[in-house]
Amino acid sequence: MAFKKLLASLGAGGASVETVLTEVNVVPGGVVQGEVRIQGGSVNQQIEGLSVGLQAKVEVESGDQEYKQDIEFTKVRLGGAFELQAGAVHAVPFGLDIPWETPVTMIDGQALRGMHIGVTTELEIARAVDSGDLDPINVHPLPAQQAILDAFIRLGFRFKNADMERGHIRGTRQRLPFYQEIEFYPPSQYRGLNQVELSFVADEHAMDVVLEMDKKPGLFSEGSDTFRSFQVGLHDYQATDWGAYLHQWIAEVGSRRNWF
Repeated sequence: MAFKKLLASLGAGGASVETVLTEVNVVPGGVVQGEVRIQGGSVNQQIEGLSVGLQAKVEVESGDQEYKQDIEFTKVRLGGAFELQAGAVHAVPFGLDIPWETPVTMIDGQALRGMHIGVTTELEIARAVDSGDLDPINVHPLPAQQAILDAFIRLGFRFKNADMERGHIRGTRQRLPFYQEIEFYPPSQYRGLNQVELSFVADEHAMDVVLEMDKKPGLFSEGSDTFRSFQVGLHDYQATDWGAYLHQWIAEVGSRRNWF
């Protein structure tokens, strides 16, 4: 499956660029592969640089305002400068590493509403930069992430929404300038509970799992009994019954607060 895009021509008789992704389904820590094809125009042109990157559309809170911002969170330069001959085709294959913290955009084959992540391409020519549209990729959960998500589903939680927010979660291994929140509606057995929010912050060895109930906008109430952060190994996660773990935590908090 391939996604293609055509960048605008750069000047009269200028070059155009098409990017083809070999496979759009990836996981955090994986690689998205593809090829950038530069089609020469009617005259020779000096290409000063070519790069590909990953971009996410992130929510930003500033004072009383909220707005969306495109954040490029990884970028790779593909080779150096070269002269593109008129009418020639210059193909550049690439492999772009997917950071371990990259938010998931798919759960059980279904796209998560509110997730926009994809590959960007930039061509530098004549001291100008031409950027194309986003080529979407589908980021599927790691097995350890899927185990936590499955536990929520087994308990009867329903997916509500997902978003990406600029900022950092304290006490985690986060390096990217934004994080993902996946929100769930609770089942009827947890009456009094409005929602649970879930965040993953992974690296190549383990991930921080951050949970919060009845979250106040923009605040992680660390230290409160409605907040919990724990570490899950990417290779030994199967040793824990995560459904039982989550139920115990929710039941304990609910009984103390007379929710249930």
